[in-house]
Amino acid sequence: MAANILHSEKAVQMSVFVVRAFVKMRAMITTQKDLAGKLAALEKALTRRLNIHERVISDIIQQIMSLLNPPPPELDPPRKQIGFIVRERAATYRRSLINAKP
Repeated sequence: MAANILHSEKAVQMSVFVVRAFVKMRAMITTQKDLAGKLAALEKALTRRLNIHERVISDIIQQIMSLLNPPPPELDPPRKQIGFIVRERAATYRRSLINAKP
């Protein structure tokens, strides 16, 4: 990539060096099948462990949140009214039509 921009002999040499390094790395990886299998097994084991740890951490966080946000206090039931209650109909009064003003 640098050779495209710099147009120098040194930049061309570095680009070729980088490409050769990647080719060698790819060849090494393809010959080391057992290494790839071991890496895959290690990744599975780490993923399994992380899942367990994530669950435990999630539980701890939920417990902390429940301590920080306690449930609202229970409300007392409404109390009965104290005193005397009249349970009769109110008396009806008639108005006198003699002194009534329209």
